[in-house]
Amino acid sequence: MKLRRSSRLVDMTHYLLHHPHQLVPLTFFAERYQSAKSSISEDLAIIKQTFEQQGIGILRTLPGAAGGVQYIPKIAEEEAKQFIAQLCTMLADPDRLLPGGYLYMTDLLGDTRIVNQIGRLYASVFAHEKIDFVVTVATKGIPLAYAVASFLNVPVVIIRRDSKVTEGSMVSINYVSGSSKRIQTMVLSKRSLTEGANVLIVDDFMKAGGTINGMISLLAEFKANVVGIGVLVESEEAEERLVDEYVSLVKLTSVNVKEKQITVEEGNYFQFVK
Repeated sequence: MKLRRSSRLVDMTHYLLHHPHQLVPLTFFAERYQSAKSSISEDLAIIKQTFEQQGIGILRTLPGAAGGVQYIPKIAEEEAKQFIAQLCTMLADPDRLLPGGYLYMTDLLGDTRIVNQIGRLYASVFAHEKIDFVVTVATKGIPLAYAVASFLNVPVVIIRRDSKVTEGSMVSINYVSGSSKRIQTMVLSKRSLTEGANVLIVDDFMKAGGTINGMISLLAEFKANVVGIGVLVESEEAEERLVDEYVSLVKLTSVNVKEKQITVEEGNYFQFVK
């Protein structure tokens, strides 16, 4: 279809936003709009400038016959700071207190606007890693994993606590929970991951890190390479941290159940922003 430049810009922007991290040949757009490659290159230069000015992301152009253009989602640091500050305010509500020092977060994880923005934050900080799968454990981390994966344009793999007949042959491990010190079980279908895959682990809450440590052990059975770990909320009160390298958005610094007080602060996210 032959389109004017204004229409091309709208359609190209829409296409790129819905195909993050995908290398799109210039010939694809040239044929799509029945336009010369030189015109397409000019259009992409306009989109690239706007994306970078508005903190939407970057357009990477690769030359050569096998080259093309690739949209990498990013988020401006100021926008990220404002959003994480809003998360801290919401999580500091004393009505969120649960037994054991946990926080009620189901409403946040069910808000698609919030979850989508969390996904964008993690896709931004891990934008330059080679990631094949986003991995989480059932159930609270699932919305976050799908949000992150949508911006990275990769599949989601869900580790479960018990086997399902619909999953086929499973790999199972026992691990020690970091907070309760109880032995628990994790399982993952043998068909879920390819051997040697690069994975990003995402979870909603981390105390000592026993669950994530268990996930790492299970993924080792698939010879997977864990390139990063992202947690929405980390607890500072853990006696012994079993996981050292991770990116958190919010840090739960103290909980006073008797006084019904929750103290939260910004996590370590901005230490990893490039």
